[in-house]
Amino acid sequence: MRDYDEIIAFLGEWGPYQRLIFFLLSASIIPNGFNGMSAVFLAGTPEHRCRVPANANLSAEWLNASIPLEERDGRQVLSRCSRYSLQALINFSAWNLVPGRDINLSQVKREECLDGWEYSREVYLSTIVTEWNLVCDNDWKAPLTTSLFFVGVLLGSFISGQLSDKFGRKAILFATMGVQTGFSFLQIFSTSWEMFTVLFLIVGMGQISNYVVAFILGTEILGKSVRIIFSTLGVCIFFAIGYMLLPLFAYFIRDWRMLLLALTVPGVCCIPLWWFIPESPRWLISQGRFTEAEAIIRKAAKRNKIPAPEIILDPVDVEDLKAKQHQGVFLDLFRTRNIAIMTFMSLLLWMFTSIGYFGLSLSTPNLHGDAYFNCFLSAVIEVPAYVIAWLLLRVFPRRYTISGTLFLGGGVILFIQLVPPDLHILSLILVMLGKFGITSAFSMLYVYTAELYPTIVRNMAVGSTSMSSRVGSIIAPYFVFLGAYGKFLPYILMGSLTLLIGVLTLFLPESFGKPLPETFDEMQQIKGLSKKKHLYKVEISEQNELTIKNMTSF
Repeated sequence: MRDYDEIIAFLGEWGPYQRLIFFLLSASIIPNGFNGMSAVFLAGTPEHRCRVPANANLSAEWLNASIPLEERDGRQVLSRCSRYSLQALINFSAWNLVPGRDINLSQVKREECLDGWEYSREVYLSTIVTEWNLVCDNDWKAPLTTSLFFVGVLLGSFISGQLSDKFGRKAILFATMGVQTGFSFLQIFSTSWEMFTVLFLIVGMGQISNYVVAFILGTEILGKSVRIIFSTLGVCIFFAIGYMLLPLFAYFIRDWRMLLLALTVPGVCCIPLWWFIPESPRWLISQGRFTEAEAIIRKAAKRNKIPAPEIILDPVDVEDLKAKQHQGVFLDLFRTRNIAIMTFMSLLLWMFTSIGYFGLSLSTPNLHGDAYFNCFLSAVIEVPAYVIAWLLLRVFPRRYTISGTLFLGGGVILFIQLVPPDLHILSLILVMLGKFGITSAFSMLYVYTAELYPTIVRNMAVGSTSMSSRVGSIIAPYFVFLGAYGKFLPYILMGSLTLLIGVLTLFLPESFGKPLPETFDEMQQIKGLSKKKHLYKVEISEQNELTIKNMTSF
């Protein structure tokens, strides 16, 4: 009895067919890169202050003195959310009094921005913040917009796997691509913040679903050796390419509605891929559609100019492959004390790493210098991070590699608060170095988590821990928001959490160079945890145990 990889071994690993699938699926990830980070510019908050009506009867002196000063980051700057009482200023101006000489401004009553705000157009022409005045008492709405996008990502993570299992990888890949692009286009016509946010949540659902299904489709079609490169480099680097395109688009298109329109174009350009990307033969086999699966395999052989065997799927292989379609349940991730602790630590590892990654990505407009250039740097730094992560995974132990990159990322982020205020370039370098370390660690988590758990719950473990990272991405915008109360507060919190999880990672088992566990008994122990009997036991029949062992090859 042969497994699927043995059945298609005659195709080779890196022929024209595999290269086509590799690059087309990777290219379909590009829109995910800029949609995932588009809130950086769509919800950017420019400098602002209270508007003083043009028809207010104020002298030039009183007009210039109408906004009080407040301390921000050690500097005296104009208040963003208050002004001196307009009626009082009109009276002082009518009496020809001079501000600061005749009137002590500190004793003048203040009021809210009753006539709205004036926004700087130096960085953005318009954003959803300027469109719907998401500042001052409504400033909580801007980070909530981003958080709700990631709530959509979380919801999409729940449903994408089930939908692709039921309706097929290819159909759901293009359906979710359409959701992502179509609802991004509909956002252009938003008439309120609430409408924009609901549509953005749906975009988030499409964004992650498209990413996950492309990932699944690639790993199911490609051979073992190419599969590793695809999952660690292909999708990640093309995601980074999409991320790089975002600041380039945003630099030349500074109106949020026109920017959204431009960002839908790459998604539309992906439509022709439908005629080149096939359905997953593995999925077709699981659905009993063996003729279609064999037709795709024969087409691949023809493209690779390799003669196909007369019989590709014989009845014995088919029945064996169908028998392997079993999965564990969520509670299996907590079935023993050792597994429960490992799962809990893995959930924290994914969540805290996600907070660091998205927190640094979303905070680029708050860095000194050009917001567009800083965002571009944040995207570019991901490419070497992914390459280094891939090289490290080939040579060094997982535990020390992930922990080391987390220590690098968290350590330099914490060090930022010690940099003198005038050394802006050094601060920027440290932020990018921190992003490099955390991105490297993040990209290694999929491989490491998959190696820790036995076959029957491996997908469940990766999916559950990935969900935890979505929770981290939902929280991350509020870490960035804390920068309004203290410039270094987000970095202190993100750096501390990253260092903490770097330490905890050292207590996880090492998986490098060890065979993948097939049963729960083959799982390794948490460091420092004595090997005891199960606190509670879930019986597994001999038949199921055999099924678990067989699943490693499929």
